[in-house]
Amino acid sequence: MKVEIVVYNIESALKAQEGGADRIELCASPGEGGITPSIGTVETLRHQLNLDVFVMIRPRGGDFCYTNDEFHAMKRDLLQFQKLSVDGFVTGILNPDGTLDKKRCSELIQRARPLKVTCHRSFDMTIDPFQALEDCIEVGFDRILTSGAQPTALKGLGLICELVKRAGDRIKIMPGSGINEETVREIVSKSGVSEIHFSAAADRDSKMQFRNERIAGMGSDEGSEFRIRTVDPERVRAIRALAEMKRA
Repeated sequence: MKVEIVVYNIESALKAQEGGADRIELCASPGEGGITPSIGTVETLRHQLNLDVFVMIRPRGGDFCYTNDEFHAMKRDLLQFQKLSVDGFVTGILNPDGTLDKKRCSELIQRARPLKVTCHRSFDMTIDPFQALEDCIEVGFDRILTSGAQPTALKGLGLICELVKRAGDRIKIMPGSGINEETVREIVSKSGVSEIHFSAAADRDSKMQFRNERIAGMGSDEGSEFRIRTVDPERVRAIRALAEMKRA
């Protein structure tokens, strides 16, 4: 069983490695569902991690339909991260009608080679997941991260199972979203997947002694300066053990 942990900062990545993860999906900004991290973060981690580092290529939050300028930024980001010896990328672009933007996705994938590329959960926002599956295969994605077009992988398990069946050995299907100690065994046993994606999220108290409690999230209402998101290594181990127990 391959375990991928989504992380949003340096501490979380190091904790994921401590917990025995095989790969991280490195992003920034969890409140936006993950966007491209900084070059400094990637460079720092590349020198400290022995596991695979897949970097999110997503220029902003919101939808997955990008302007020419945003697409140019994605290509530039990809080029700079290649120089840092990352192991792969996570990305996806849609057309306004909800289909996969095959032309742009293909261009990103070709630029990324020989590195692997995952189609992220933009897949879950497509109008026809079975056509999107074939499109992902056509343009060269190596895997699809999906919750089965539902808020969580457990709710979308029926679609995930069908995607696994249709994909065969042409592309990997990796369920993600809401995979935890309570759900992982059912998801793995019913779908037969060989890779899972989860956060094993935890948080810790800030080390700040002085705190201006009048301001939270620097005005965004989405967070606090005094709780730091991280990863629980014990949760990584426990969820993997549960997944592998069901497959044994």
